[in-house]
Amino acid sequence: MNKLGFILHRILLFGALLLGGVAALEKLFNFFGYTLLRGFYTPWRLLEFAAIILLFVIALQLWEIRILLTKKE
Repeated sequence: MNKLGFILHRILLFGALLLGGVAALEKLFNFFGYTLLRGFYTPWRLLEFAAIILLFVIALQLWEIRILLTKKE
């Protein structure tokens, strides 16, 4: 479970960072009159998705810390 949790943390973290980067690029392209996503998602919606994913990453990390602390006692 520890290795699976580590992999899940990394995948979610990189996914959230990727969404944040795409949102920044989309906003920059929109500024110049172009689009990357053809209007399917706005940059703010992508940032909301990234924030939700980061919330789950934080929750998984806190859960992992709690397990490690209970094993010590």
